[in-house]
Amino acid sequence: MSIYRAVVDLENKNQPGALCTIIQSHGSTPRRSSSKMLVYPDGSILGTIGGGVMESRVIAEALQAMQEGNPRLLSYSMSDPQRGDPGVCGGQLEIYVEPIQPKPVLVVIGAGHVGKAVAYLAKWLGFRVVISDDRPDFCNPEAIPDGDEFYPVPLAELSQHLEITPWSYLVLTTRGVDIDVPGLPSLLNSQAAYIGVIGSRRRWETTRKQLFEVGVERTQLDKVRSPVGLELNAETPEEIAVSILAEIILLRRGGDGTSMGN
Repeated sequence: MSIYRAVVDLENKNQPGALCTIIQSHGSTPRRSSSKMLVYPDGSILGTIGGGVMESRVIAEALQAMQEGNPRLLSYSMSDPQRGDPGVCGGQLEIYVEPIQPKPVLVVIGAGHVGKAVAYLAKWLGFRVVISDDRPDFCNPEAIPDGDEFYPVPLAELSQHLEITPWSYLVLTTRGVDIDVPGLPSLLNSQAAYIGVIGSRRRWETTRKQLFEVGVERTQLDKVRSPVGLELNAETPEEIAVSILAEIILLRRGGDGTSMGN
């Protein structure tokens, strides 16, 4: 498979990677300008930019770029390994590392009125939207046209069907404690970037207490944001959806939630 086709394949599957391209080479180097290498999250590669120590260093940088989501420009002299250079060819290289970031995935668990509003707004904001509800009549394209994937399964089984990645944002707009307590433990062990649970403070205190009693560690419980969303005094499902997505955007973009006005 060509590197270009492999990049398209990553994007179609909504998976991460990093494309590494030699943009300048001077003197004696293992590969010339425009040579490319695609790095996958497990460290495997397609193509090569020269092999050896230099390529190993670039793979490590590419893995970091995937996690951070920022490109980087690398420069290497290849003259003196005792000085830390990755080779003895005598030339110089500049390599551009471009992370391929998956589209963020908003997983709505609980397809009631608020869940529908969250799905609608998330789709408009550019998320890939996944819907899960143990009631099949609520979890289908006819009920929620804004969903991209549907998992009509109990919450406790969702992680068996859906790969939850660092680009997954989980929003539990569920019916109550009886759903959350048996279902949350498997989600707490995932790589999710965000786990938010709707409801009052009292509801979350009850849920947290019951989870702790069945052996869930406090450090795991601290991953959960509940009540979910920013305090907007929201009332309608649509306003609550704005509150929830505003919090997720704040965390994704590194905002602080303060007013930008005077």
